[in-house]
Amino acid sequence: MKSIIKAHSKDMYHLLENVHFDGEYCRVKCAKDGEWEFCWDLAVRVQFFGKMQGVALYPKRSFSGKEKKIVYRSFILVNPYQLWDESLVRRFWNIQERIEFLVARILFHECIHVMISLGKTFPSSSGNTDIFLEFREMLDIAESKKLVTETNEVKFRLWNLALFGASGSESEQTLFERVQELYEFLINEKYSNQKTGQVFNSPLRNSKLARKYAWIAAVKAGGDQQISKRVWQVEVRRLSIALRALYDEIDSLLRVK
Repeated sequence: MKSIIKAHSKDMYHLLENVHFDGEYCRVKCAKDGEWEFCWDLAVRVQFFGKMQGVALYPKRSFSGKEKKIVYRSFILVNPYQLWDESLVRRFWNIQERIEFLVARILFHECIHVMISLGKTFPSSSGNTDIFLEFREMLDIAESKKLVTETNEVKFRLWNLALFGASGSESEQTLFERVQELYEFLINEKYSNQKTGQVFNSPLRNSKLARKYAWIAAVKAGGDQQISKRVWQVEVRRLSIALRALYDEIDSLLRVK
């Protein structure tokens, strides 16, 4: 599985090289910034647990003023439950090859999220990998003036959903930050799915991506606390339509580059 990943991303392979897929943490990267040291621990577990292919838990931070060290810990859970997917069975008759391919594909996708977090967290250029830089390029395009109409429509829908899910005590600034966080999440998933699809020859259409992640973003925004479920569902569909238009325009601009 690691050799499959190494063939497509040496940066990701170096991240996983010493990690065992048993749920135990392994130190994968350290960097100095002045007197402070930043370290990253990663654990990966392969386990059947329902119908979610995989999940990367965002890093927990531990801080030691005495040692002048900050340690981040990420955990990836991989669930190769789609072993009998028809297209996968046609591609790999041997079940061992099928397992290895499926685990590598899921792990590749989840590691992209970890590497983006690493790039955003580590000091200066020490966290800059090809994957992080490609993601930043897509995010810059998504926030450029060329896509202001599509961006504003997506953020308007996210704002409505944040209001629908607000508890009532959040400030306008808090809701604005939530919208920006959700917008970046949607671009993160666009990049992660697109990159994984290219590497493993399993592309997903923007229409499917938009439907899936519009719903997830709406749930992350807080659900339908303030309005009826029907109104909430209508707004989720509107976000999906706006998101597909944004994704399509991002692809158009990337093709031009």
